[in-house]
Amino acid sequence: MNAVLIAVLIMLILSLSKVHVVLALAIGALVGGLIGGLGFEHTMATFNEGLGGGASVALSYALLGAFAVAVARTGLPNVMVKFVIRLVGTKNDSQKAALSKALIFFLLTFVACLSQNAVPIHIAFIPILIPPILQILNELGVDRRAIATILTFGLTAPYIFLPYGFGALFHEIIADNMNENQLTIALSDVPTAMLLPTIGLVVGLLIAVLFTYRKKRVYENKPVIGSSETNQDYTKWSVISAVAAILVTLVVQTAFESMIAAALSGLIVLFATRSLKWKEADGVVTEGMKMMAFIGFVMLTASGFAAVIRETGHVDLLVTQATNMIGDNQAAAALLMLIIGLFITMGIGSSFATIPIIATLFVPLGIAAGFSPLAIIALIGTAGALGDAGAPASDSTLGPTAGLNADGQHNHIWDTCVPTFIHFNIPLLLFGWLAAMVL
Repeated sequence: MNAVLIAVLIMLILSLSKVHVVLALAIGALVGGLIGGLGFEHTMATFNEGLGGGASVALSYALLGAFAVAVARTGLPNVMVKFVIRLVGTKNDSQKAALSKALIFFLLTFVACLSQNAVPIHIAFIPILIPPILQILNELGVDRRAIATILTFGLTAPYIFLPYGFGALFHEIIADNMNENQLTIALSDVPTAMLLPTIGLVVGLLIAVLFTYRKKRVYENKPVIGSSETNQDYTKWSVISAVAAILVTLVVQTAFESMIAAALSGLIVLFATRSLKWKEADGVVTEGMKMMAFIGFVMLTASGFAAVIRETGHVDLLVTQATNMIGDNQAAAALLMLIIGLFITMGIGSSFATIPIIATLFVPLGIAAGFSPLAIIALIGTAGALGDAGAPASDSTLGPTAGLNADGQHNHIWDTCVPTFIHFNIPLLLFGWLAAMVL
């Protein structure tokens, strides 16, 4: 039995059975370590050491949550809600409502895509932008699973294809790791190889928005964490300060690539302008941590899970077993390599962290199977991206859940992970396989 396969399968089955994803990750790591021959003590020690890898991310999300709550206290979300409700009009005006729905979908897709390339802030915009518009989405009867697919698309497709921002980093990781494994490629080759897989993501998004989640879904108008009746009391100065704080956050995040520094800068602006009183600091931070505690604990546990998987050494074994199965059949080789990538990324939860592992294994395997350099790029890039959408521990799914579940009506597994897995990972498998065959 392969420890990687068993650990990931157990984690997924438990998550789908509505066992909390933190417990599912911990149990999956323990079983994987035992099957991998690490023993109980070594498994737990490795798991504990791995937890430290997610500490920075967890703190980042906690501070982002605090900033989001602070912005909510300024009244800016209420201004946004009132403006968009005027734009939406009444529920009976179906034509205007449909237009407003399409406009919201387009704007969210646009902003999410910008967060990866032009203004590389990743998921930092979600806790600020999404909770305030939940009431609007409720008025329109929007299925939040459609919003989850839109956000996850914007968090994945741009960096896979475009060589800017996080995309430049992703492409460099692919090129550097392939070059280290004795297959020299140019950075300009990566977008060419990743065109078809990206088209697969576009197809999945269109299916989700236009067909799967087109029908209305009813949600209650529940209060969002950090909001209260006092939020209705705002001034022009507090709103202007909130806008300034958000701009400062974006600038700091872009300049220093630190969500911690960005969130702290935004909070400092709000306190300095007295839009938020100093005596409210403790309550704001506490409420923000409550909102983002889920994502923080999942990222911590996922780091431990990934550490155990790597320590077993069964990732290499998985590829060796696959090599023995496929022989000279290129079609079978491409499919099996992509499935291996899916399992590895679903466990680790990060395409960026998966690429170095996959490249070491896939370059010799791809050369032996007779694939061209472009085809191997497509296989490595697609295998890395597989699971980033749909993985319970990926920030590309945790981010959307953190925003959409601000009022407690959006389930991480069934409303984010399952929809994104179906609409993105399946097309990625098909179009990634096609790319390997035609390049």
